[in-house]
Amino acid sequence: MSKSPYPPGTQLSPPEDCRKMRRIIAEDSDWFLAVVPFLSNLCLQSIVRNFEEKPIFEELTPSQKDFVQERLSPSLPLRVTANLISDGVYWKRCCKQRWDPCDVSHYGHSWKRMFFEKHLESIIELFIPDVTDPKTVVAMVPLCKNYVKRLDISQLLPPIKEPQKEEDEYGSELASNNDYDGPSMDHFDFSILLDKLTSLEELHVVYRVKQCGMNFEWKMFEMTDRDCESFAKALKSCKTLKLLRLYESRIEDKKCRLLVKHLLGHPSLRELDFSHNLIGDRGARAISKLLSTSKLEILNMCNNDIRGPGAKAIAHALSKNSTLLSLNLRLNRLRDEGGQAIGKALLNNNTLLHLHLGGNEVTGPTAIALSKVLVQNDTLKSINLSCNRLGVDGGKALEDAMSHNTSVTECDIRLTEVDEQSVSFINQVVWTNQSLEHKKKAKENKTK
Repeated sequence: MSKSPYPPGTQLSPPEDCRKMRRIIAEDSDWFLAVVPFLSNLCLQSIVRNFEEKPIFEELTPSQKDFVQERLSPSLPLRVTANLISDGVYWKRCCKQRWDPCDVSHYGHSWKRMFFEKHLESIIELFIPDVTDPKTVVAMVPLCKNYVKRLDISQLLPPIKEPQKEEDEYGSELASNNDYDGPSMDHFDFSILLDKLTSLEELHVVYRVKQCGMNFEWKMFEMTDRDCESFAKALKSCKTLKLLRLYESRIEDKKCRLLVKHLLGHPSLRELDFSHNLIGDRGARAISKLLSTSKLEILNMCNNDIRGPGAKAIAHALSKNSTLLSLNLRLNRLRDEGGQAIGKALLNNNTLLHLHLGGNEVTGPTAIALSKVLVQNDTLKSINLSCNRLGVDGGKALEDAMSHNTSVTECDIRLTEVDEQSVSFINQVVWTNQSLEHKKKAKENKTK
């Protein structure tokens, strides 16, 4: 045995590298000795892992809620999260996962509203009559009714077409005339939903099938009679609706009249858009009744088949109306019979701000009728007469009228065969009125 070089009782310290040589092997690869998680964080992580079985959220502090929202799975069932997780990071993550891009500014800067509106729209747009269970739609109502303010339905699917069976020689004769084995509905039935959405303010609907390809049929691009009947009743039950846009759905007079019948006296409707349909004079007469009984502020009947008699009916209602702010009759066939009627009506109206009569085959007499309005009326802010044949005389009448006008800040007379000198003068007056309007608004802002 070798003798120690140190005196007896000498205390030896371990080598300096001894601790560095020790190793700790942890189950969690992200764990290391320098940081030990707080117990509160471990509890919050447990809440996240077990949220579906035992959702705990309201009892947490704001910072703890943020911690949980950043870690919860976006795939959790909506029955768990819908009425528990408040608007914020979690719903932003849900939206980002499903849709790209996500512009939350279109949804009042609410991620939760965006999620439920787009989710419900998707369910309706993929709904197939007699295949999709209506309960899948109705079951969403308790979860989303407080958050859905607008629905923009860009397609509605028809029933699946059954292959036709060959009938025997006498099959058609033996069949009962009362038997009907077709689909229960032609498209999604809005009557099962609209009366339950108690916060709905805007509804945009088009009856069409996107990306139908070689399967194209006109039936895919129209609202049927049965659709119209159920949709009209649903509208009447939706008391909170402010804006209805039903466009490009081949709606003609009969359907227009039925829809208007159920909208008469609607308590909250302020904007109606029936543009790009097939509505003619009989439908326009129904619209005139709506103008007389409702509080509509915006009416868009662009690109229909309204002619002189229909325009006269609308003009009659307009002369007595005190709520309508904007009237769009672009791309109809009013001609001078309808154009002059609108002009005469505006002599008795001091509410309308915007009028669009572009592309209506009106000529000089309509321009002369409207020139009288421009002299007398100091409410109208914009007028569009583009793509009509107003001619030199019509342009002169408008030029003389605008020399006395200080309110019109937009006047579109492109492609109207008006003399360039008249166009230049009218544009100069419009620019002057715009300048006066800007100064007026700036002065009003300073006084606030």
